[in-house]
Amino acid sequence: MQPKDAAAGDIVIAGAGLAGLATALGLHRKGVRSLVLESSPSLRASGFAFTTWKNAFRALDALGVGDKIRKQHLQALALRVISSDTGQIVREADLTRTGKGGPNEMRCVRRDLLLQALEEELPKGTIRYSSKIVSVEEDGDIKVLQLADGSVLRAKVLIGCDGVNSVVAKWLGLAKPSYSGRSAARGLAHYPDGHGFEPKFLQFIGHGFRSGMLPCNKTDIYWFFTWTPSEHDKGVDESEAKMKQFVLDKLRGSKVPEEALAVVVRSEMSDVLAAPLRFRPPLSLATASISKGNVSVAGDALHPMTPDLGQGGCSALEDGVVLARCLGEALVGMGGGGAEKERIEAGLREYARIRRWRSVELIATAYTVGFIQQSDNAVVRFLRDRFLSGVLAGRLLKMGDYDCGTLTN
Repeated sequence: MQPKDAAAGDIVIAGAGLAGLATALGLHRKGVRSLVLESSPSLRASGFAFTTWKNAFRALDALGVGDKIRKQHLQALALRVISSDTGQIVREADLTRTGKGGPNEMRCVRRDLLLQALEEELPKGTIRYSSKIVSVEEDGDIKVLQLADGSVLRAKVLIGCDGVNSVVAKWLGLAKPSYSGRSAARGLAHYPDGHGFEPKFLQFIGHGFRSGMLPCNKTDIYWFFTWTPSEHDKGVDESEAKMKQFVLDKLRGSKVPEEALAVVVRSEMSDVLAAPLRFRPPLSLATASISKGNVSVAGDALHPMTPDLGQGGCSALEDGVVLARCLGEALVGMGGGGAEKERIEAGLREYARIRRWRSVELIATAYTVGFIQQSDNAVVRFLRDRFLSGVLAGRLLKMGDYDCGTLTN
């Protein structure tokens, strides 16, 4: 099949997740068209929800959809951390307290509503579904994209937002994501008449697992459960019933309150019943080629991390705003003199410079927080419950008190 020019301009974005849609919308706001390739036949809502911190809302405000998301979701007012070993509250934190950039903000945002909000702002035809990139080749400065359906696209700029198993990240030579030794299950409980829970983020730590629950709105409660699999856990992800029972057995064997158990009982599981938690070795990003010529990556394709900070989706939105700003200014001639090719490459290098150390810090902090919170080691448990819980809660707020800027600064 002869290659054909990419539709909607010459910028191709692989993946219609948060990073991909945020980048496309940011470019659209800058007056630049792009084509988003999504391997699935529709927007994917697996995972159910994101813990969405202040940094994410700064990015959403920059993209023009922040208030729409706020209206659909409750603001979490407090964090309560409970020891799964003793049932005691080991830390409470005000999630609205003022940080360096003003009051903090955190909401549990349904994935489907967030993706829809971004998609609705894009020009019709921006997303091409059932389009998976299987290889990247070069023809001079043009990237030739081979798709799974046999078609071929030519791109002047290629942005990989294609997840943990990113084809684009592999082409750039980024280190393969590592397995953390932990897995996660997620669920969403729906209460048509209202759940009656306070807008608080409850976390249960210790006893060999980490779990939490948080209302999205007045009818939906999102929960998660992470643990270290053993030989005895084989087959728990064969069905929703087995996975749910496994989670309930773990929770019932600890000091988790009955109301948390009731949420799991009522819930439906994600279509991915249990997922291994992977992360890109943070030091590998210190010298990695986040951009190479006219190719770069964002979101999980750049910085897959464990979910212990709730920053995976938030940082993907940050990526989208920064990338759209740097690339958009290069393409509309604001990135200095020289030919367009040089401006594009300079714009992507600036994006990589801005995002490199933020990504390193998030990955390393998330891994460390997860290890401490989930550990069943007696010494770690003692230090965590007596001294470290406040530090860990502070890190959650600190990582969320970050400003990626707007589309114009």
